[in-house]
This record gives sequence, C-alpha cells and structure tokens, in this order.
Amino acid sequence: MSTIPACPQCGMENTYPDGSQFVCADCGHEWSALAAVSSEDNAARIVRDANGNLLSDGDAVVLVKDLKVKGSSTTLKQGTKIKSIRIVDGDHEVDCKMDGGSFMLKACYLKKA
Repeated sequence: MSTIPACPQCGMENTYPDGSQFVCADCGHEWSALAAVSSEDNAARIVRDANGNLLSDGDAVVLVKDLKVKGSSTTLKQGTKIKSIRIVDGDHEVDCKMDGGSFMLKACYLKKA
C-alpha cells in the first residue's frame, strides 16, 4: 500500500489522490503523483545515533555497548572507535569495516565521535 505524501506547498497531510494527481484539501494545490514518487527516491535517509545526533557517510562513531557478532564467538567491545561509516538501507543502517571484518550495525548502538 502506498502512502499519500503531505502537500509540498503548505505541508498539511490532508491530501488525496485524484487520477494521476495529488490534491491538497486545505490549500487546493495539485501536483503530479509521479513527481512525488521520484522526490521520495532522491531523499537522503536520516539516521540518528544513540544520542540523537545525525549520522552521515564518512563519520567516525564509537560503540556504546558490547555487541556479540551473530554466528561467531567475536564480541565488539564498548568504546571501540569506527572510522568512515556508510549509511545503507535496511534494518541495520550502518555499514563499516573494522579489524575483525566488515559489519552491519544498528545506529542505536553507536554515538558520534
């Protein structure tokens, strides 16, 4: 099921589809449904760390908790600094390389260094 976007002109969420257009019931603004889909694809993903700071590609982060690596006896220790992260789509938002290999981590276990 697709979600109907908020109005780009007034920001209200009282919008509805009308054929190949979206219409805002509050301000009367009409825009193409195809333009709304392409703008959502181009939007940058917003990922926040454990403290609520915005993370972006290339940032350095620190682990806030010991993490056991699934399928291995390896444990990533609290306080380990990770350089040059990459933001990706999916359940685990951060992709990084460390001494032990390449890992996918959730941002809630990281804080910006």
